[in-house]
Amino acid sequence: MSTVQGHRLWRAARAGLAAGAVLAAVPTATGKAQLSAMGSPGSAWPYFGGTEAFDRYSPLSKINAENFKDLTIQWSRPSVDKSIRETFPDISPSNYLKSTPVMVDGVLYATNGVGLVEAFDALTGATIWIQKPFAPTLKEAAGTSTRGVSLWHGDGTVRIVAVRGEYLYALSAKDGSLVTSFGDGGRVFLRRQTPDNAPFFGFNGPLIIGDVIVIGGNGGGKEGGGFADGGNAKEATPEDIRAYNVRTGALVWTFHLMPNGKRGADNWGDSTHYAGNMAAWAPLSADVAAGIVYVPTSSPTNSYYGGHRPGNNLYANSIIAINAKSGKEIWHFQLTHHDVWDYDVASVPVLADLKVAGKAVPSVIVTDKTGRIFVFNRLTGTPVWPIAEQPVPQSTIPGEHTSPTQPFPTKPKLFDQIGLTDDDLIDFTPQLREEAKQIREKYVTGPMFTPPSVTGDGGKQGTLLLPGDWGSANWNTGAFDPETGRYFATSMTMPDVFALHKATKAGDTIAYMEGSEEPRQPGQFRPQRADMNPYGFGPESLPMTKPPYGRITAYDMNTGDQLWVAANGDGPRDHPLLRSLNLPPLGNIGRQVALVTKSLLMVGDTGDAVMGGFGVKGAAKFRAFDKTSGRQVGEIQLPAGATAGPMTYEVNGKQLIVVSIGSKAHDAAWVALGLN
Repeated sequence: MSTVQGHRLWRAARAGLAAGAVLAAVPTATGKAQLSAMGSPGSAWPYFGGTEAFDRYSPLSKINAENFKDLTIQWSRPSVDKSIRETFPDISPSNYLKSTPVMVDGVLYATNGVGLVEAFDALTGATIWIQKPFAPTLKEAAGTSTRGVSLWHGDGTVRIVAVRGEYLYALSAKDGSLVTSFGDGGRVFLRRQTPDNAPFFGFNGPLIIGDVIVIGGNGGGKEGGGFADGGNAKEATPEDIRAYNVRTGALVWTFHLMPNGKRGADNWGDSTHYAGNMAAWAPLSADVAAGIVYVPTSSPTNSYYGGHRPGNNLYANSIIAINAKSGKEIWHFQLTHHDVWDYDVASVPVLADLKVAGKAVPSVIVTDKTGRIFVFNRLTGTPVWPIAEQPVPQSTIPGEHTSPTQPFPTKPKLFDQIGLTDDDLIDFTPQLREEAKQIREKYVTGPMFTPPSVTGDGGKQGTLLLPGDWGSANWNTGAFDPETGRYFATSMTMPDVFALHKATKAGDTIAYMEGSEEPRQPGQFRPQRADMNPYGFGPESLPMTKPPYGRITAYDMNTGDQLWVAANGDGPRDHPLLRSLNLPPLGNIGRQVALVTKSLLMVGDTGDAVMGGFGVKGAAKFRAFDKTSGRQVGEIQLPAGATAGPMTYEVNGKQLIVVSIGSKAHDAAWVALGLN
């Protein structure tokens, strides 16, 4: 048993719930026990990432390679309970359900399709309680789903903590009532006092470590900047990471992602006064025993042009280790310097106990959109394997000064394709390859970190680069098996265009803006992929590159060696131009999330309701793979593709898997899979 798994166990207080689930716990600084810690959650699933280590792992094995094909839907549940729909008939939840439930003592807790917390029976899916809107109005009832909740045990009670809209809520796990001693009658307003009164929104769940609740920031900036990231403004509000007292809701500390003083000036110049964003788009993770929270940050404003923010831009595109008690930085590492590709650290850091060259190393595995894997000693920030600064192409845009180098890990190998050369292009037939070449010739291409270019320069339409700004990896990437030391990266392969045009309109405060024509409106994303070629810019509605297009890559993290690569799904092999070629599975584009158990690796197709329009239309597959070889050992069909991370647990001796599903044609729901 690893040191992570060796934490002492305790039985959760009943607090009105059915007794029986045993959870891992560690002493906190105050001597109290915290619900769930790093390591095996046993029969429960006490955090939406499995544990605060976010390994997405369970030691359960009653569902295995022999019986996976026999799984059936045991129950299903709409993303919003019927009682809410009856009370508010005009409510209109999205089909994109981001929520992964937690399970403790036979009860599932999850944020629903409008962000309210629901508690339901883990065996039957029956409703136990529903969080009431703060006020009985449609405005208060409406909202969006979030990734999950966090649980806290203390003072003889169990508390559910969730972020919804601009508020941090504390609820009683017994009946969903507000904990009125927390904040202002049960909630804390998260909007900060900023010059532009930037709103807060957050779809990542909060993380509880000790007696503090830590939240990342997802706020916006001035109109045209902020959330759109490609607007007409260089100004935005810098993000903060904040911690609140779990009992009272009082602010404990704030970590400012925009540094100040000489250190900031060296990295930002005068832009410390107006640049911003850098939100933690991905969930946070934590080493509960060490009292450290790990924060992945995103790109600064503007995401595609940085002439107004000289330097490497400290804390953007970084992993930051923060002391959860004091809010002080322990260490940080920047994965992309002076980002102009929107290459956020959009994946949650995954904690692992490794044995490297015979030595135990407490580690954190960090990925970003590029397919690189960085592994650090999570206590010190020392790289487990060397990281080399390598020269990269430089921008030719006036006023832009990109970093001359970018960091590349010497181990492990990349888990997806990078750059775009002739060798990378689709070659199933000579016709397709020639068409792909013709498309490529319209753009500037090159290795990864080739900068964006201005439309029309040299007769080109911008820079076509792999990965695109949606990334090969994202919030879905990363699962770890603590028993074998294997890490599984899920990714997709799709290039995109990085094109800029000179800003000339009144009110523009940035020199160059994203796009070749009119800028998109504030807060507006580009068209959904499903409305275009879902594979990007390839010929005949096919991908530009060689497969696989949706893949799983396995690593032995004790050695840093890549073990295998497997395609997840058929991909476009039934396309009229490919149907007769008898191709193997090519992999489906999407945001697949892995679930690892003692016996299996499970990954589902993505539903096309997921942001970006990636994914499968209609019915979709949920697959099981052999962890050692990558061989697919079974698949079953679901009514729609997955939209969040699957989770598993055992109740009354029965193992169940719950998957959040949804598509443009199918309402969002949770489905529970099990054996009859």
